[in-house]
Amino acid sequence: MIRLRHRPGRSGLLGMIASQLRRRRSRALALGAGIVVAATSFTLLTTAVSTSQARTVGVVQHNVRSAYDVLVRPQGTETPLEKSRDLVQANFLSGIYGGITLDQYRAIKKMAGVRIAAPVANVGYVMVQTDFHIDVSTYLKQGVDAQVLRVKTTISTGTQRVPGSDEYLYLSRRPIGTVNTVQGLTYPGLQEQKVGKAPYYVCWYYNSNKSELLVNGDNTPLQPIDLPEDTREWSPFDPDLDATLTCRSGSAKGSVDVPVSYPVLMAAIDPDQENRLVGLDHATVAGNPLRESDKPVWTTPKDVDPYWSLPAVFSSRALTAGRIDGSVQQLDVGDPTALIKNLGGVHAHTFLNGLRGTTVGSVSADLDRGFPSLEEPPTAAGRSIINTEEYWTTGPVHYTTSGGVLHPKVQPSQSKETWRTIINQQFVPDVPAENTGTQFRTVTPHSATFDCAPMADICSNKDSGRLPLPVMNVVGRYDPDRLPGFSALSAVPMETYRPPTVVGADAATRKALHDAPLQPDRNLGGYLSAPPTLLTTLDSLTALTKSRHTPDIQDKAPVSSIRIRVAGVTGVDSVSRARVSAVAAEIRRAYPKLQVDITVGSSPAPQKIALPGNLTVREEWTAKGVALRILKAVDRKSEILFVLVLVVCALFLSQAALASVRSRRTEIGTLRCLGWSGREVLRLIVGELGVIGAVSGAVGTALAYVLGSGLGLSHAGLRAVLVLPVALLLTVVAGLLPAWKATRLGPLDAVNPPVIGTGRASAIRSVRGLAWCNLARTPGRTALGAAGIALGVAAFTVLLALTLGFRGEVAGSLLGNTVVAQARSADYVSVALSLLLGAAGAVDVLVLSQRERAADLAVLRATGWSDRELARLSFYEGALLAVLGGLGGAVVGVVTVLPLGAGMLAGRLPAITGAALLATAAAVVLVCAALIVPIRAMSRIAPVQVLAEE
Repeated sequence: MIRLRHRPGRSGLLGMIASQLRRRRSRALALGAGIVVAATSFTLLTTAVSTSQARTVGVVQHNVRSAYDVLVRPQGTETPLEKSRDLVQANFLSGIYGGITLDQYRAIKKMAGVRIAAPVANVGYVMVQTDFHIDVSTYLKQGVDAQVLRVKTTISTGTQRVPGSDEYLYLSRRPIGTVNTVQGLTYPGLQEQKVGKAPYYVCWYYNSNKSELLVNGDNTPLQPIDLPEDTREWSPFDPDLDATLTCRSGSAKGSVDVPVSYPVLMAAIDPDQENRLVGLDHATVAGNPLRESDKPVWTTPKDVDPYWSLPAVFSSRALTAGRIDGSVQQLDVGDPTALIKNLGGVHAHTFLNGLRGTTVGSVSADLDRGFPSLEEPPTAAGRSIINTEEYWTTGPVHYTTSGGVLHPKVQPSQSKETWRTIINQQFVPDVPAENTGTQFRTVTPHSATFDCAPMADICSNKDSGRLPLPVMNVVGRYDPDRLPGFSALSAVPMETYRPPTVVGADAATRKALHDAPLQPDRNLGGYLSAPPTLLTTLDSLTALTKSRHTPDIQDKAPVSSIRIRVAGVTGVDSVSRARVSAVAAEIRRAYPKLQVDITVGSSPAPQKIALPGNLTVREEWTAKGVALRILKAVDRKSEILFVLVLVVCALFLSQAALASVRSRRTEIGTLRCLGWSGREVLRLIVGELGVIGAVSGAVGTALAYVLGSGLGLSHAGLRAVLVLPVALLLTVVAGLLPAWKATRLGPLDAVNPPVIGTGRASAIRSVRGLAWCNLARTPGRTALGAAGIALGVAAFTVLLALTLGFRGEVAGSLLGNTVVAQARSADYVSVALSLLLGAAGAVDVLVLSQRERAADLAVLRATGWSDRELARLSFYEGALLAVLGGLGGAVVGVVTVLPLGAGMLAGRLPAITGAALLATAAAVVLVCAALIVPIRAMSRIAPVQVLAEE
């Protein structure tokens, strides 16, 4: 028998604690196991949250720095859609041609805090003309003296197919000479072949223009003159205008030379600032990079009028997509002896177009192949030329929205006048056939002027005072792919060098696009615009813009945008944000009419675009300030998660400690009868809990280290050491209330029943009714058990709302999607832990209730109740307790998340409520499953033994 003293000393109290722990080792072990789970889980979860937060911050900080921090655009260039969604439109440069003056740029460049200010001054699209060679040797007949092939071409770009021109190849075994001068007149490459003594200029008549021509009687050509009876006016979109005849002689090999024009966007930059911003000079693959010292040169050759020679660098690739497909026909030329005469006469065009052909095969090639190569400078005579006589500007794309999808507005078809030159009122040759496709942008021509003195018949003096036509002097070529890369998660628009990324958003569109991205084509009014690929200097702008026939905004304000890097910015920390904000504010104060966007911490935000033909694509616009919103949301979510897990653990331990005190009700009452004071009882209970907490903490430390290392959590060893103090602190704090309640027990509480009556007696007609009655007999204990489950369900509801709100706040951009995807595991673990600990606490309360009602259960068994019916009673009690707690937790959780804001959770409350009810069902299953073990233990106790103890 244990000897009890009236006032036990310190050693006696310790002995009493040790004795109690030995006698009630099952309860101590159960409580210790709960402490190990709670303290270890709390520590691991907070470690996981911290690790997740650290990884999130690391992802943000690593990817937050893009090419520039501030974007300055002209007034009115921010669309209402951009403003309402805090976005920057993809291809934002493609519709901006001027609006910022050079003086404004120079002043911004000198502002305090501006480290780099790199302007882009879009000038317009110029035509780079060249010949595209299509090899048709396979389809030539062997052993034939002269033959003609026709290639009927089609241009394919993305999902669009437009008819191209008919191209011809004349192959002769007789020599064909090249004649440049006839009767003192110079012609570009006449192809001469003789029949007897008479020369026939094959190919030239067909290729000079598409009208019948007058010639001298000896078949020497005169200047082309339209015949009076040919009154039709050619259209730039007529494929027949671009049809050509290629002449070859020699072996049975040949290719068709298709005239091709590549629209190239020309822009002016500050070489020094651009090189510092993106390292453009490091992307040079031929020649020299563009330098600050490269200036326009006034050139005065002997044979032509003076002109400005402008330095430029040129992309090594076209950056426009397209394929040329051709159906090859062998033509029936009739009498071979008359072929040369027919091809060298004024009716060559009519003759060839009227020949019957037999299809013998097909050819296909990428148009990008025909772009001037590095070995072919784009100014090389006779090969290709950059024509600055005309250039074109394009407007922006405008959108309507429906169901979260953007619908670009279709513009009227291009007028043929867009391609008519002012100089001689003729059409620009080789207009890309794709311009007959759907238009989303307005296209505006800008024709150059010239000296009218020698050409007064077609020019007026109104052109005087404008500068002469400049010539582009390409000093080097650069490869856009060699530019330093920026993180794909935070890249703000870099379309100065790369086209926007557009891919199919659904299976049907991806199939239509052949699982390839949609790329810009040669249609100036198309949805996508090619980026600038011909770059010159700001000093060259005047020679370009003031050589136009009609002045426009580019004369006075040529700069389209300015990209700014702020000094001292390292990320999205408070100091960096303050520096960026200061620079942006200073620009707004100095130039209130300019549009100033802070782009640091931005990220590509995919938008769905509905294009004609039931196509839906995804285009990466830019969401501003994503990184800052991520960090704020992560901090808020982590703080709430920390508090919820702490409260769940504390409540579980409090329930376990209270259950321990309730199970010792008789013993504590006996001690009070023997004269123990309330303080001594408090010291006894707290001492027992402290010993259990210390031992459990030591075990939990080892467990936390193993689990943390296995899960790859950062600082697992350091966090594992915290398990011991956390376990001790949680145990003592959670046990204060139960220990205080123990001090309130009086001597007579040892013999009083632990339950109270339910009021007026009533007949109980079902097992469910008896289960409800048993719960009502101990309302405080029932409420405590339900509270654990309620808190777990509420935690699930709140965390789900935070997760959805977090996704809604920062997802939708590449950086946000990445952060959300990698930060969710800790949330789900915390939810599972909350429910598990809540269910464990409820089971502990139910088990204690069963033990206190052991006599009642024994009586029921003695009166004929089977073990199955008693098990049903226990399961009903557990299910009712879980439902009460779950529904209460669902209500509390939904009410808690409402203040988070309707905007964040709009349309998500039904999903949150449904998830809370699902968590309630999970709690019911957990509680009922956990009751199996104590129910089996109770069934093994004989009723006679229980009644004898009573």
